[in-house]
Amino acid sequence: MLAEPPPVQLTFASYNIHKAVGLDRRRDPDRILSVLREIDADVIALQEADRRFGERASVIPRQALDDYTPWQAVPLQTRPDSIGWHGNALLVRRGIEIVEATAVALPTLEPRGAVRADLVVGGRLIRVVGMHLDLSGLRRRHQIAAVLAHVAACESSCPAVLMGD
Repeated sequence: MLAEPPPVQLTFASYNIHKAVGLDRRRDPDRILSVLREIDADVIALQEADRRFGERASVIPRQALDDYTPWQAVPLQTRPDSIGWHGNALLVRRGIEIVEATAVALPTLEPRGAVRADLVVGGRLIRVVGMHLDLSGLRRRHQIAAVLAHVAACESSCPAVLMGD
């Protein structure tokens, strides 16, 4: 019988960065990165991480993530200048293996979505979902049901962490 891997401690955070626009109405990605470094979580779910119009580019330049943080954006292959999908992004501390990642469609009238990543940490598989749900209670219930159905349909079963606002 194989021994089970030892437990691993991870920290998680969820942060709606409001397209990096602060209360001063200035877009400041460096301010967001400073807050993220202070939080220092292993896995971070971001909401409103992309601009809403045009190319929907990330408000945090990928190069800044690569050069000035300990995280990598979970690759979703959706838009070339985005780090996520429908404004949702997952950041994972470098050294954590990303084995699978996908965008998850959510039922709604306006563009909403979730992102899922399967990670291997300390020999254990863990599933993480980051989402930004609708404000309406009824739609939120439908959206969380869609996320739960997606997680249940995944090929492998493992612990899951759901994060967002």
